[in-house]
Amino acid sequence: MREDDFIVSMTDLKGRITYGKQNFIEFSGYSEAELIGTQHNVIRHPDMPRAVFQLLWDKIQGGNECFAYVKNMSKDGGFYWVFTNVTPTFDSKGKVTGYLSIRRKPKMSGIQTVTALYAAMLAEEKKVGAANAIAASTKMLVDVLTEKGLGYDELVLAI
Repeated sequence: MREDDFIVSMTDLKGRITYGKQNFIEFSGYSEAELIGTQHNVIRHPDMPRAVFQLLWDKIQGGNECFAYVKNMSKDGGFYWVFTNVTPTFDSKGKVTGYLSIRRKPKMSGIQTVTALYAAMLAEEKKVGAANAIAASTKMLVDVLTEKGLGYDELVLAI
């Protein structure tokens, strides 16, 4: 990513893309027509632990924002790292109507930190199998955060 890039996308409550800024389309490698209506996880890189996305969904479905380092995969199989802030959008009555994601160029120190953490979490997910993957890697993440005395957002904002 370029220093001045802010990749923006919006989804409905089910995670289907409803809007993508031009640079989202550029980095993803998909056309706008291919993206709109598609699940946002179309750009999910297989190096990303499922537990990170479970954490993100738990937070935003609870009406809270979430910060995360995420490795995305473009249509051609390439990848790009982002530092993302995902937040719910609300109607005039306070009801969640969808989600807004704003991504920017991440710090190299953050990528280095989460690469090792995510690799360990992913290995744990593979070790225990699909049925227990999220629980096992979530436990691993919680143990690391407890050891550091930080919440997930605090960790990603600090690195």
